[in-house]
Amino acid sequence: MTLGSSGLPRHQVPAAFDVGAAAYDQLVGANPGYHEHLRMSVRRMRIPHLGRGLRLLDAGCGTGASTRALLEVLPEAEVVAIDASAGMLAEAATKAWPPSTRFVHSRVEDLAEAGVEGPFDGIFAAYLVRNLADPDETLRRFRALLRPGATLALHEYSVRDSVRARATWNAVCWGVIIPMGRLRTGDATLYQHLRRSVTEFDGASALRNRLRANGFTGVHSETVHGWQRDVVHTFLADAPS
Repeated sequence: MTLGSSGLPRHQVPAAFDVGAAAYDQLVGANPGYHEHLRMSVRRMRIPHLGRGLRLLDAGCGTGASTRALLEVLPEAEVVAIDASAGMLAEAATKAWPPSTRFVHSRVEDLAEAGVEGPFDGIFAAYLVRNLADPDETLRRFRALLRPGATLALHEYSVRDSVRARATWNAVCWGVIIPMGRLRTGDATLYQHLRRSVTEFDGASALRNRLRANGFTGVHSETVHGWQRDVVHTFLADAPS
């Protein structure tokens, strides 16, 4: 049995997201900058022409916040959005989406069986990699799904390289996220998992090295402004040409 950072077995992480799905949008909406930071990471991919004629994968789309960010920045792209949580996808299904957007219930490991195949002109993965049993295998899958030279963007929390960022993250989790999550859903499991999955995940330098070790080129990262500086990052990496 593989355990998540919070002590959750990895196979139970999607079920924890199912429990939190109904309140998820309200909780992230209370996070200043959450949606703008997603759009910022999409813009950092530097995909041209509003995505016209391009096919993108939104891996770990949740309730569709990352999908919306992709479409707001790249409205002419075709987007395939996948998630392992049926509850999160059910919330996404209540929203209006253009015909060019398709949602698929699947783990990254099972994309071929779900009928999702490459190549893609870009992959966006928000808050996904630290929740996976084998991040390296998933990064290699992403590399194989990308067209040569196409970009992978990981929009992710990473605090281990900064004492200030770790202190900020723990304070926000204990003071806001975990109490609000328990109040909204009656179950704090998902939000306790969120805190520990971040504090025990790669630092920014380690994640850049992980991307390089799994065959990506042009690897770099950028953080955001405000109180989430050095907490939220965009990690950018290209499939070899």
